[in-house]
Amino acid sequence: MKLPSRSGLASATKGSLGACALVWTFIAAPALALEKVSFGLNWVPQGEHCGFFQAQAQGYYKDAGLDVELRPGNPNLNMPLLVAAGEIDMGMGSSFTTLNLVNRGIKARTVAAFFQKDPQTLVAHAGQGVSKLEDLKDRPIMVGQFSRSEFWQFLKIRYGFSDEQLRPYSYSAAPFLADPRAVQQGYITEDAALLGKALAEPPVSILLADYGYDNYATTVFATDAYIAAHASTVRGFVNATRRGYEDCAKGDATPAMKAILAVNPSGGEDLFKFKLDQMRKRGLVDGGDAAKLGIGAMTDARWASFFDTMATAGIYPRSLDFKAAYTLQFSNQE
Repeated sequence: MKLPSRSGLASATKGSLGACALVWTFIAAPALALEKVSFGLNWVPQGEHCGFFQAQAQGYYKDAGLDVELRPGNPNLNMPLLVAAGEIDMGMGSSFTTLNLVNRGIKARTVAAFFQKDPQTLVAHAGQGVSKLEDLKDRPIMVGQFSRSEFWQFLKIRYGFSDEQLRPYSYSAAPFLADPRAVQQGYITEDAALLGKALAEPPVSILLADYGYDNYATTVFATDAYIAAHASTVRGFVNATRRGYEDCAKGDATPAMKAILAVNPSGGEDLFKFKLDQMRKRGLVDGGDAAKLGIGAMTDARWASFFDTMATAGIYPRSLDFKAAYTLQFSNQE
């Protein structure tokens, strides 16, 4: 047998050692650390938050290199101000959220909208001659103080509703259930599920979005400074959340349901499934701009229309640069 030359043996040995070193380097190299991101919800975890919890449960955020903490909201937390102060990286809001911040001189933008339709409704008893929004024009309506500067202004400008119709709303179903002529604010994702149990017939829920109320809901927003410094993080978060809401709109949302109920068991599976069913039937997630531009999408035209309505109502000055309240950089799929 012919032995290899000294130079050949040295070359072979060097190659083997190099290969071993390469394998060892590959094995020993630590995995890239996930970037920590905090996201503030607008309320306690519930079905409407499906996409965020689905993205977390299914590992979509991890796939994007993110370690996301979903922080629940509550009545005592002002999420927009926490985001503005840098205590939370990003938050959930609506078109109003960043318009309000910009109006206060705080630089922040909406980067995606995962509800194309705001779930806001006016809800009435069945059998009272109410089938469309116009039927409520002259009736007393229970509306919360906060809502009077939001959707109520739309009703006044677009449909001629009057402040004389306003009645106090205590966030209790008791006054509504006690009076068959009563009308109150509600949510399409829970009206029939929560109120219907105590009524002989399901209530009539009028979804304001179907009448031109074009407020974007379940939005993602952050300060301009955070967006500029973490553009890739924002993009990764939006894309992963989009995957989550795609599952909620058309796929299996069981992982999200389990994650949400583990934190907030109120209502159980039945309420979660009702909410999901309404989200799908009403096109809350994949209707509107999302039908053409992908889930999470927004448009300049819709922001302009919404601002025009609210400026006409006197909520914002005409001079406000409403375009500073959003960016389409992350929201629309090509």
